[in-house]
Amino acid sequence: MHKRGYRIGQGDAPLKETLAAALVKLTRWNPDRPFVDPFCGSGTIPIEAAMIGQNIAPGYNREFSSEHWPWMNSTIWDRIREEAEDIAKYDQPLDIKGFDVDSRMIKVAQQNAVEAGFMDLIRFEQRDIKDLSVEGLNGVLVGNPPYGERLGEVEEAEELTQIMGHIMDKYPSWSVYMLSSLENFETMYGKKATKKRKLFNGFIRTDLYQYWGQRK
Repeated sequence: MHKRGYRIGQGDAPLKETLAAALVKLTRWNPDRPFVDPFCGSGTIPIEAAMIGQNIAPGYNREFSSEHWPWMNSTIWDRIREEAEDIAKYDQPLDIKGFDVDSRMIKVAQQNAVEAGFMDLIRFEQRDIKDLSVEGLNGVLVGNPPYGERLGEVEEAEELTQIMGHIMDKYPSWSVYMLSSLENFETMYGKKATKKRKLFNGFIRTDLYQYWGQRK
């Protein structure tokens, strides 16, 4: 069920669509608020946010094996698709952005967004975390930053976290949700998380660090 049918390209450590959707749901984000993923990679989190924001059913643009089972009444699937179509909000405006330092991944994210039908709704841009800036109030920053799992990369992951914490301190109304395996994430970010939730990204034990913004 984690395969939605839109991901035609991905990076070296792709986040499963189901986990990406869960991260968005945990933020309690709604489409009236801006949404940014500063480490978007192949665009999975922004695309899942767009699907949630427009109330589009997961897997709406793919086929399932059960549709072709000989004992399955095809009218059941037709009815389900009609029900999903009726509750979708295709006219819902969205303010969703995805940034990544790798221009190749931005192209992949754009291709995936086209496949999902969201190219006109999601803005993808090559941007280093050092150049991160956000617009609007009460927004949500959600990401799956590099963990530094390989030797020599921990220091880089810590530096990214430190930079992000310093920048987001300038946007007190924004809430930040970061999935990381860094045990010293809060130290590097610069403050204690409002809440932590244990999650597994594949076989990697991680925490979702939640920093709730001051709503304005």
